Amino acid sequence: MANRIEQAKQALDQLIAEAYARAAEQGALPAGAEIRGSVEQPKDAANGDFAANHAMASAKALHMSPRKIAEAIAAHMELQNTWFSTVEVAGPGFLNFRLSARWYADVLAAVETEGADFGRTDDGRGEKVMVEFVSANPTGPMTIGNARGGVLGDALASVLDRAGYDVWREFYVNDAGNQVDLFGKSIEARYLQLLQGEDAVEFPDNGYHGDDIRELARLIYERDGDKYLTMPSEARCAAFVAFGLPYNIARMQRDLERYRIHFDQWFLESSLHESGYVAETVQLLTDAGLTYEKDGALWLKNTELGADKDEVLRRSNGFYTYYAVDIAYHRNKFIERGFDRVIDVWGADHHGHAVRFAATMKAPALGLEGRKLDFLIMQMVRLVRGDEIVKVSKRTGKALTLADLMDEIGVDACRFFFNAKPDTHLEFDLDLAVRQDSENPVYYVQYAHARICTLIAALAEAGHAVPETGKIDAALLETEQERALIKQIAVLPEEIRLAARDYDPSRINRYAIELAARFHRFYNACRIKDAEPDVLAARLKLADTTRQVLENAMSIIGVDAPEKM
Repeated sequence: MANRIEQAKQALDQLIAEAYARAAEQGALPAGAEIRGSVEQPKDAANGDFAANHAMASAKALHMSPRKIAEAIAAHMELQNTWFSTVEVAGPGFLNFRLSARWYADVLAAVETEGADFGRTDDGRGEKVMVEFVSANPTGPMTIGNARGGVLGDALASVLDRAGYDVWREFYVNDAGNQVDLFGKSIEARYLQLLQGEDAVEFPDNGYHGDDIRELARLIYERDGDKYLTMPSEARCAAFVAFGLPYNIARMQRDLERYRIHFDQWFLESSLHESGYVAETVQLLTDAGLTYEKDGALWLKNTELGADKDEVLRRSNGFYTYYAVDIAYHRNKFIERGFDRVIDVWGADHHGHAVRFAATMKAPALGLEGRKLDFLIMQMVRLVRGDEIVKVSKRTGKALTLADLMDEIGVDACRFFFNAKPDTHLEFDLDLAVRQDSENPVYYVQYAHARICTLIAALAEAGHAVPETGKIDAALLETEQERALIKQIAVLPEEIRLAARDYDPSRINRYAIELAARFHRFYNACRIKDAEPDVLAARLKLADTTRQVLENAMSIIGVDAPEKM
């Protein structure tokens, strides 16, 4: 797909090389050298649209001053029928270029041709990538940390898809282990309290105190009455887990679908135990001499693999640890399902675990050579409402849940605000998220889209349909605001490429905000409705192109592009 920024840079490399060849042929520059350099976009538009440093980079090879080299190259530059209108020498030897009307027209034409696909690149070349995210314990409702991880994971997967990767979204369901046992005991206590009174039954000190546990106990009681009262505790807890886990998982699925997140697979931890895959994976490490026994437990020699400490794989009671299960799960991702790359989206509290786990994955016994495991570590979230900090503790049961948050501020605000730069702490202002003014970034971007839709509808009623690019004169789009807007439109493919490279989908938020800002500046500075017919047509086409690209950017981060507000 079209990346007119990168294509322009490549075109300039070629034009400079051709100009050097002509200059050398005519004796203006020494022959036989290879002219290389970099092409960048200056921060100050007064320095042109692109600046090349080839003259300075080639000064040593040509034994000439950079300024003289640049002057000779500029004098032999042929820009007719190219994307560039002028070249000038600046400073010690920069070559500054300005774009021609042809380039601006080609940007508009690319958006017209590609439509909803504008911005896509083929950088990934079909590499098979899994993004595993959210993966909240199914022992209660999803909280704010899950809300941020959900958006970052989903937006990253979307960015990778747009960058040409074959992307798979996965939720890992922790339906085994200590937290599930505690979940069962918590429901049991609430169930017995319903029957015998709260004072008669002690609640586990480390149990789950949330109202959702009370709700599960009530549902079980309403369905089965006192059926479980005389049952042995172990069997009773097993029955409650068998009811509670599917109930909670179904609720998670509903909440996440509402949050516009769809997973390709909900992978059950229990399947790894039941298939014997955990035991098999641990045996591979043991056979490779990477384990030892101590105090009845089986340990991994993780320090030999580069970690700062060893890890327990199997406790003295015979149960495998979460660390052992994690190894098996990731081996399953790579070996059994053939992913080339796996990206885990984890909270900041998992940073140390990620470092140690990355060392473990390099164990030759696991057979993962050539496979890539990466982590997107997101920083914590602090919710505020006015001067009040909103509690987010799940275990105490006093948390604001994902469902609560969607009810309060809407899905669009949730997704836009949580898709902030992953490596920075996020202070989420709930009051700001519902404001309908330019201070609210999601409102600002959506308003730009709605404003364009209203404009297009009004002009259509007046008999002005959006024209095709080939029927407008792009040279009429000559103001600073018009050209700045088109240049921002052209940047989307590059922003997608960089967002995928850096695992930073928040680049798309910033891109959309800047695109909206440039549209508002264009709209305020350039008359459309009462402009001359040819100018009106060109500006209407530019507005409609902006609408399409705003919609593309918002779709990447899962935010609606409303036609009215």
